[in-house]
Amino acid sequence: MGPRSLDRVGENGLQAACSHFPGRGAQVEELCGRDENFRVMCDDLAAAEEALAVVDQFSEEVRAARRLEYEELIAELAAEIGEALDRANIVPISRTPKH
Repeated sequence: MGPRSLDRVGENGLQAACSHFPGRGAQVEELCGRDENFRVMCDDLAAAEEALAVVDQFSEEVRAARRLEYEELIAELAAEIGEALDRANIVPISRTPKH
C-alpha cells in the first residue's frame, strides 16, 4: 500500500504525525506507506487528538481525568512515533573482519 492509497483514517494519522514532526513529513509519509505498525500508531495518535478535541462535551465529573488521559496518550504516542522515525533513519553497517 503506497502513501497515496491511504484511506481517510490513514490520512488523519499521517496528518497527526506530521503535525508533531513538521520537518519530517516525507519520512512520516514513507514510513506510513510501508510499515503497518507505524501507520497504526499514527492512526491512534489521530484518534486520541480527536478525543481530546471533544473532551469538553464530557460530564464535568470525568472531563479533567479524560483530558489528562488523552494528553498523556498523545505524548506517549508522539514519543513512540519519534523513536520509530529515528530507528528508520539508522542504516545498519555490517562489519567484516579485514584480512
